[in-house]
Amino acid sequence: MKVETSQIEIRVPQLSESVSEATLVSWHKQPGEAVAEGENLIDIETDKVVLELPAIKSGVLSKILKKDGDKVTSNEVIAILDTAASVQKKPAVAAQAQAAVMPAAKKIAAENKVDTATISGSGRGGRVTKEDVLSTAKEPQPTTPSSFKGEGGGKTVASAASASGRMEQRVPMTRIRQRIAERLLQSQQNAAILTTFNEVNMQPVIELRTRYKEAFEKKHGVKLGFMSFFVKATVMALQKFPVVNASVDGTDIIYHGYYDIGVAIGSERGLVVPIIRDADKLSLADIEKQITDFGARAKDGKITLEELNGGTFSISNGGVFGSMLSTPIINPPQSAILGIHATKDRPVAENGQVVIRPMNYLALSYDHRIVDGRDAVLFLAAIKEALEYPGRVLLDL
Repeated sequence: MKVETSQIEIRVPQLSESVSEATLVSWHKQPGEAVAEGENLIDIETDKVVLELPAIKSGVLSKILKKDGDKVTSNEVIAILDTAASVQKKPAVAAQAQAAVMPAAKKIAAENKVDTATISGSGRGGRVTKEDVLSTAKEPQPTTPSSFKGEGGGKTVASAASASGRMEQRVPMTRIRQRIAERLLQSQQNAAILTTFNEVNMQPVIELRTRYKEAFEKKHGVKLGFMSFFVKATVMALQKFPVVNASVDGTDIIYHGYYDIGVAIGSERGLVVPIIRDADKLSLADIEKQITDFGARAKDGKITLEELNGGTFSISNGGVFGSMLSTPIINPPQSAILGIHATKDRPVAENGQVVIRPMNYLALSYDHRIVDGRDAVLFLAAIKEALEYPGRVLLDL
């Protein structure tokens, strides 16, 4: 497509090899509106993550070639940005109202299902600010049967009354949710999944964390959590049992000489599993920093595709939601996943006495095609030992 020298083609960013197409979620600018360099133009949803597309230069959005909901591919032109044009006022009241909503306010409004058209903005020029939306969200909101929002607030669906007169709503799955469903079904169909369990006394880790958490945070600028201990213990166990870190490719077994650990993080857009690369080479502080960063960016949908690709083993922490026990599903093409759960005080037998200890149930789901039951049980026992004697984790013994 030929454009004038002052006009720039807005293209879909390069998607990863495993992602063939994406969906345009929501334009944040309309034709004729001014755009600042670095300002997010549109959200683009793949089957793994929601991407933001920032403007590479300031100007005016002169033309939109692909609308909300359209399917797009890598490098496809979706709009034209004129870097020399002046801003044209939009005569339409709806467009003016849309332009008067600050970007942060739009996001919070979508999350809280608040109609910004009903808000009187307190910002400069009557703009609706984040505080305006939060204030409105605290007030009781009228509900209209025809305006339910789908996952992520991006899809409006019509509701209908069943024969009994009760309301039902049909909500299209987001691309991320579709992909999660596909991969979980693929895992169940293509792997011989078994799960083995063990329990671990978390008191040594809790005592160690309590003793050093203040000094740790002061030195490293991040809180000392429990997940870094689980990651380090897992890596130690994988080094002892490399088949658990392997994957199946046809009739071959691929043994990975590196330890890229996926950490499952729940968000409003769905489950994402960003990868901690070369976890064996990282300190507890390095791991905590990555996990904290992943958690913060997952809430805003800013995990990148590169951070989601690959991984040799995964950890799912249902304990943060209060889960006591579960059987996690393997994330293909990996061969195993560790499920950790809520730590609870329980009576246990210790040296012939019944004592109360903070116990955590561990679950290892594994692909029995390449991982034998013996290796799975011993692998989980190695994690238990590393956590009950955390000095070994710190000293790499």
